Amino acid sequence: MTDDGNGPTDGSTIVEGIASVRTLTCGHQRVLELPAMAGERIPDRPSLGVKKLRGLRFGNWPPEPETSEKMARMAMTAMVKAELSRLTVTKPCCRKAEVSATLRFAGGLHIVGGRIVVEAELDTASAARRLRKDIADVYGHGSGILVLAAGGLRRGSRYVVRVVQDGEALARQTGLIDARGRPVRGLPPRVVSGSVCDAESAWRGAFLAHGSLTEPGRSSALEITCPGPEAALALVGAARRLGIQAKAREVRGVDRVVIRDGDAIGAMLTRLGAHDAVLAWEERRMRREVRATANRLANFDDANLRRSARASVAAGARVERALEILCDDVPDHLREAGMLRLKHKEASLEELGQLADPAMTKDAVAGRIRRLLAMADKRASDLGVAGTDANLTPDMLDA
Repeated sequence: MTDDGNGPTDGSTIVEGIASVRTLTCGHQRVLELPAMAGERIPDRPSLGVKKLRGLRFGNWPPEPETSEKMARMAMTAMVKAELSRLTVTKPCCRKAEVSATLRFAGGLHIVGGRIVVEAELDTASAARRLRKDIADVYGHGSGILVLAAGGLRRGSRYVVRVVQDGEALARQTGLIDARGRPVRGLPPRVVSGSVCDAESAWRGAFLAHGSLTEPGRSSALEITCPGPEAALALVGAARRLGIQAKAREVRGVDRVVIRDGDAIGAMLTRLGAHDAVLAWEERRMRREVRATANRLANFDDANLRRSARASVAAGARVERALEILCDDVPDHLREAGMLRLKHKEASLEELGQLADPAMTKDAVAGRIRRLLAMADKRASDLGVAGTDANLTPDMLDA
């Protein structure tokens, strides 16, 4: 290696003093690399010559294209992740479970220069800072951040946390590989068989890694994208230990764990520690339910009014035909009810009863009109002429 005063020429950067920022090129993607500490030598991320250990690449699967559905759920997802990134966790077992789950659902293992490198790709800077802090505080390993700038299918920046020097030690400590160096496909055994707080921390880490929350509504869901079916089943088991029903399913070749029940989503967010997000989600959920109920009642009322109006017009047409058939041979009380219907064709039976003198109940008005129509239909049958339904149109018959 030579140094001409402008830095090393072997593809690495020596950080002196305060950590510097470098612009690198990884394939066709421009990135910014933030070294972990002063004095550390970090090799450039090679686009060729990096041998991936088969079976150890966990969560860095091809990114999904942005869709309208994905954009619609970003508001609630960002709110939850921001709050979880600020949550203070003091128990060491919980911090270890969260780091293990985050690396398992967002991470991958690579072999670079004969050494295992641990990576975790996250979509928020606060989650990346939280992961780096936990790795340093709990396991004592330094890490760096690789910032993938927005471009192509990515609308937002991605943050890759890398542990280069102590990658193999961290992988063993977090349960990514077992004592023989073989990859662990599900969650580590100590997380699966741990306490309830470990299950909560595992879900928190999984959500920070690849979780999403849609707006309350018919298709609302809390969803975790998993690196494989074993990890999905382990996450479902952790939710069952929390008393929450979750389902694992495969969509277009990607394993996901989904919670769709609104009460279960609120309970899970509370378990994770996103209390402000729970209040916001429940408020939106209640507002949507109230709006849906109001719209439904308004539609019912409107339909009832239209149906009542058509029935009133149809009754008016039948009464008019009945008076033509009976002529003067109509009892006075029946004629009075019929004339009320003719004068107020769109009024309800209750309104007709209030207009009568003296006032009548709607049942009394309906009974008098019914007897008037029956008398007219009988007279029409005896005379061999059309009955009271002769003046009805198809629209009136629909009533």
